[in-house]
Order: sequence, then structure tokens, then C-alpha cells
Amino acid sequence: MLIEIVKRTPLWVFLLFFILLGMGYIQSRDRSVRRGMVAILPVVMISLSLYGVVSAFGFVTTGVVLWILGVSIALGFGIKIATPENVTFIADTQTFVVPGSWVPLILMMAIFFMKYAVGVILARQLLIANELVFVSLVSLCYGLMSGAFLARATVILNSKTQLRA
Repeated sequence: MLIEIVKRTPLWVFLLFFILLGMGYIQSRDRSVRRGMVAILPVVMISLSLYGVVSAFGFVTTGVVLWILGVSIALGFGIKIATPENVTFIADTQTFVVPGSWVPLILMMAIFFMKYAVGVILARQLLIANELVFVSLVSLCYGLMSGAFLARATVILNSKTQLRA
């Protein structure tokens, strides 16, 4: 059954997997990031996760509300625990020096595999797909994971440590 699922997976899904792996690997290394670029990954991941909820379940109030709740919870906790630490802002070049972290890769893979599993469940028309508990948990998880990206970007953008170039 697993082999059959993989055989029926469109090629673009494998391409997306490797793109996300590459993006996650880049995030694992120390790097300089321009102010405007800090928000791109969170915007993409939030958009993809909201699209995942709406495309899987339709514009169901419960799903959207729980997705928003998940984003809010992740944003609140993420800002409080203040990761990533040791971010430095270089005012002259308007760039942030961000330490590498494997957390973005883990989150990207979690969203990817969750979306993949939900897609398989929907394609196989399993009864669980219609259960309110399933819709609620998937929506909340999508929100939590993508909200973590937003929290990370917020912490980076609010970094107070400055260096001169």
C-alpha cells in the first residue's frame, strides 16, 4: 500500500520536498539576511498552511478559527521564548546576522509530511477526513507550525543588538 501511495504521488511533490530540504539546510547555517527577506519564509509557510486547511476542508469556520488560534498561540509563545537568540542587526547595511538553526527545517518537514498525509487521507476518501476532530487537529497543527515561522521572524525583526558595518 505504501509503495502504491508513493507511485501515485505527482513528481512536483518530490521536487517540493527537495526544495524545502534545501531551504531548511540554508536556515541551519549562520547567514546575513536583509530586513525585507526575513518575512518571506513566514509569509510563504503561513500561506501554504492556510491553503492546506481551506483546500482540504473548504472554508469551514472551525478549521479557519483553529488555524488562527494555532498561529496566535505559536506567535505568543515564540516571542516569549525568544528564539533565535544572538541575532545581530547591522544598521548600515540593514541586514541581520542570524545564527543557524535546524528548527525551520523540522517545521518545514512537519508541514510537508502533514500535508502529504492529509492529501493521502482525502484521496483515499477515508472516513476520518469528515470527522470534526480530524479537521480541528489538522487545522490547529497547521496554524501552530506556521505561526512558529512568524514568531521567529518577529523576534529577528525586533532584535536590539546592533553592530556597525
